[in-house]
Amino acid sequence: NAEYMGTQVHQQMASALRTVRALRLASTARYASSAARALLSAPVTKDSVLSNGLRVATEESKGDTATVGVWINAGSRFETDANNGTAHFLEHMAFKGTSSRSQTALEREIENMGGHLNAYTSREQTVYYAQVLKDDVPKAVNILANILKESTLDDAAIERERSVILREAEEVAKKTEEVVLDLLHQTAYSGTPLARTILGPEANIKSIKRSDLVDYISAHYTTKNMVIAGAGAVSQDQLCALAEKEFAAFPKSAEGAAKPPPHVASRFTGSSITLQDDTLPEVHFALALEGVSWTHPDSFALMVAQTILGSFHHADAGGKHLSSKLGHLVANNNLAKSFSSFNTLYSDTGLWGVTAVATPATVEDLIYCIQQEWVRLAFSPSEKEVQRARNQLKTNLVMALDGNSAVCEDIGRQMLTYRRRLTPAELIARIDAVDAEAVKRVAGEYIYNRSPALAVVGPLAGLPDFSRVESWQYWVRA
Repeated sequence: NAEYMGTQVHQQMASALRTVRALRLASTARYASSAARALLSAPVTKDSVLSNGLRVATEESKGDTATVGVWINAGSRFETDANNGTAHFLEHMAFKGTSSRSQTALEREIENMGGHLNAYTSREQTVYYAQVLKDDVPKAVNILANILKESTLDDAAIERERSVILREAEEVAKKTEEVVLDLLHQTAYSGTPLARTILGPEANIKSIKRSDLVDYISAHYTTKNMVIAGAGAVSQDQLCALAEKEFAAFPKSAEGAAKPPPHVASRFTGSSITLQDDTLPEVHFALALEGVSWTHPDSFALMVAQTILGSFHHADAGGKHLSSKLGHLVANNNLAKSFSSFNTLYSDTGLWGVTAVATPATVEDLIYCIQQEWVRLAFSPSEKEVQRARNQLKTNLVMALDGNSAVCEDIGRQMLTYRRRLTPAELIARIDAVDAEAVKRVAGEYIYNRSPALAVVGPLAGLPDFSRVESWQYWVRA
C-alpha cells in the first residue's frame, strides 16, 4: 500500500544519506592522511641566535625562489593612546626612501630583480618581507635592513603618506566586516591596548610627526624583538651570514629616551557595542568569548572546536548538506546570508567566536542557534564530528603552507609567538590528541555560562537584548 511504499522510500533515503555521510567522512580522512604525510615530509626548520641577539630561522627547499622577511614584536598593542597608529604609519614610510636609496631607486631595484617587497601591521606584529630569485637573496636582505634602519622619514613624504593613510581609513570604514571586528576588540578588551585599532584614530593620523616615528623605531626595532625568517632556496648558513652583516647596527634594546610603554595585560569583558545603520539591508555582527593564547595547552582543542562549527555562505553549492550541524541548521532554515567561525590568538588571550550576516527578521534566531550549538559542545560532541574536524584542521594546515611565502610567514610568526617553530609531527600529535572529551572539557571551561562580547553594525530592530544573549550561554538542567 501507499503507506508501506512511503516508509520503504524513506528508509532507502535514510540509508543512502548514511552512506553519503560515511563516504564523506572516509574521503576527509584520506585527505587528512595525505596532509599528515605532507607535513611529516616537510624540510626541517633550522634556527640560530646571532651574537647581537637576533634570531634567524629557515626552511630550505629546492627551487629557484626564496622569501625572506623580518618579523617584529611591534603593533598597535605596543602603542599608547597618544601614538596609536604609529606602527602602521611607519610601515607605509618604509618604502619612501633611505639614506642610500631614493624611493625611485628602491622601486627600480626591486623591479629590476623581478622581486616583490611588501609589509603589513597587526595588533601584535609588524612584518616586512621580500620574494626574490635565489641569486637575489643577498640584495633582498640588504634592502630589508636598509629600510628598517636608514629610512629618511622625509617630512614631505610623511605629509603625502598621511593623505594615503586617511584615504585607507575611509575605505576600511566602508568594509562592514572590518568595522565589526574592530568594534569587537573595542568592547571585548575595553580599557586595554588590544582595544585599539591598527590604523589609529583620525586625529592621530593627522598629527603623527617624524619624531614619533623615530621614537617608535628606537623603542621597538631592536634585535630582541626581531626574527629574520627565510623559506625556499635559502640556507640557514647563508641567511645567518647575511643577517650578521646587514643587521649588525641594530641595537639589542631600546635606545636613548625612547622606551616601549609598560606591558598591560589583556582583560576580556563580556559586553556589547552597536553601531546603528538603517541604510544597510542586513545585520553584521561578531559574537565571541575569551579564548586562549598561542602557547596555552588548550589552544588546539579550541581550534578543533572552532572547526566543528564551520562556516556557511548562501551562494555555496550544497549548503543544506554541510557536515557542520550549525551550517546545516542555518542553511535549512534560511537564518543567515553567511557565517564564519574564528579563533584569533594573541600572546596572552584570544577571541573564539563567529561573524555573521543576517536579516533583521532572522538575527535573533541566528544568535540563539549559534549559542545553542556552542553550549551543545559542552555536553555532547560526537567522536565522528571531532574526527572530521581534526582531519579538516590538518588538511587546512597543509593548504595554508602552500608556497615559500606562506612557509616564511609561518616560521616568522611561530618564532615570535612560541619562540620556536613547532615541528609538523608535533602539530599532528597535538591535533590528534584532541578527542570528544577534550572538546567537551574546553567547551565547559571557556564556553558554557561565559559572558560573550557582541559587536553589531546595521539595523538593530531585530536584535535581542544583551541580557537575553548572556542567558543563552547555559542550559537549565533538570
